[in-house]
Amino acid sequence: MAEVKLAAETRTDFGKGAARRIRRDNKVPGVIYGHGAEPKHVALDGHSLMMALKTPNVLLRLDLGGKQGELVIPKEVQRDPLKGFLVHADFLAVKKGEKVTVDVPVHTEGELAPGGNLLEHMLNALPVEAEATHIPEGFTVSIEGLEAGHTIRAGDVELPRGTSLAVDESTAILQVVAAQTEPPAEEEEEEEEAAEAGAAAEGAPAEGEEAAEES
Repeated sequence: MAEVKLAAETRTDFGKGAARRIRRDNKVPGVIYGHGAEPKHVALDGHSLMMALKTPNVLLRLDLGGKQGELVIPKEVQRDPLKGFLVHADFLAVKKGEKVTVDVPVHTEGELAPGGNLLEHMLNALPVEAEATHIPEGFTVSIEGLEAGHTIRAGDVELPRGTSLAVDESTAILQVVAAQTEPPAEEEEEEEEAAEAGAAAEGAPAEGEEAAEES
């Protein structure tokens, strides 16, 4: 996977007020955790971080003024619920060769067998363990020609070398569900007409009652 370099600065002011000031400068407050070290509080350019996060589980090298920079992966990102801009980010410090557990997106290709069946996503991302510097960007699963009742499980996904499942192989990821059959429109109309006729008959007075009303 590609490594994205981002400039970052260490911050010493904390709290909501400090976070608001950082965001006013179009930056995002963040925290780096990992390796038993004290958390590092940082601030990053908001636009650059948002572009980098378009790649799931992207590997970031944060330039904090050191020679090598801090190698991290995003663990939790908070966004404004209305406008969608980044509010805060948590990062996990990693090292080359180190194994991490991450959720990798699952994509599909192909078309289901004819019949109007539906594809149900049981999991949108597959939990796996992989080297921090070789995290897969995504898994592609073929659904070509699958019929109702077919289930794709975690063990069916082809994993790259060095990557292993972090869930049981029998865990369902995708399932083909039979389309719900609806009665033809003509039958629905006939049923509605019959129901209306029955209701009218129940509400109509008997012949003797009609005669009494007329007299």
